[in-house]
Amino acid sequence: MIKLFLAFLSSFVLSLILMPFIIKFFKKKSASQTILGYVENHKDKNGTTTMGGVVFIITTLLLAFIFLKYDNIWFMCLLVSLFYGVLGFMDDYIKVKHKQNLGLRAYQKIIGQAGIAIIFSIFIYFSYQAGNMFIPFSDSTFNIKYFVIPIVIIVMIAATNSVNLLDGLDGLAGSVSFVYLIFFTIITSIVGLNLYNQGETGAIIPNINNINILSMLFLGAILGFLMFNTSKASIFMGDVGSLCLGGYIGASACILGMELILPILGICFVISALSVILQVAVFKLKKRRIFKMAPFHHHLQLSGLSEPKIVAIYSSITLCVGVICIIFYLL
Repeated sequence: MIKLFLAFLSSFVLSLILMPFIIKFFKKKSASQTILGYVENHKDKNGTTTMGGVVFIITTLLLAFIFLKYDNIWFMCLLVSLFYGVLGFMDDYIKVKHKQNLGLRAYQKIIGQAGIAIIFSIFIYFSYQAGNMFIPFSDSTFNIKYFVIPIVIIVMIAATNSVNLLDGLDGLAGSVSFVYLIFFTIITSIVGLNLYNQGETGAIIPNINNINILSMLFLGAILGFLMFNTSKASIFMGDVGSLCLGGYIGASACILGMELILPILGICFVISALSVILQVAVFKLKKRRIFKMAPFHHHLQLSGLSEPKIVAIYSSITLCVGVICIIFYLL
């Protein structure tokens, strides 16, 4: 418990120290966000410094080997999130260089996301988990064998894109991810404790402990970043940040066999992605829109809700779902 707290505190302090330098560096490089013209409410954000999400990469890389002994499980989890961050960095770089909101082409992004996910899924299949998945709200598992490969691929692509879509308002993606990771860490701790009390001697318990420490490093980095990102933001996380976070959220769930709890605890990620899918599908079929704008947080904004209020609503929903999940795990 002390190690978890120290990991979080160290990451938070380091993130706070790094952020002013990161903001100054990207301002000097004219790395500013070009806002899409049809987002009327965001015109005043045009030119805001972006790519602040590199703090997640720098902080976790600097502190991971201080708080953790090398193990290929947690290292692969971190590596995957960093590769997604690099993919996001490429997307941001193109946007900044050409002063537009369009970076990598959609197919290029999907190929990159899928490529990382495929390698990661094969790693998981041949790892200690070997297709074992936890049943939500229990410490029991079932084995899906090689079907774990397509499931991990789907989870990784869904997680990264969902967090990326949620990154549309000041502090939204960071705040929801922060609350999600708090409860994910509590849930995995409960599962680990139950397994330990049952006499479990396999690799799952030390892996849970390692991933929890890694989650604390991400939590500290996120909180430090949010000090500069809440409304009105001094800097945006950019795709480098949202894809890195989405990559970690997906990878940490998959590496522990907790894929099925992700869409429950991450209900706000699901809402964001589902609203876009529904908007596109209904428009193509019936030539009408069901939301004023997708993702859904933009619909709420166009309906008159302020950005801080929307962030509070999404964070509160995640918090409430997290509390309910913990209650079910304790029953």
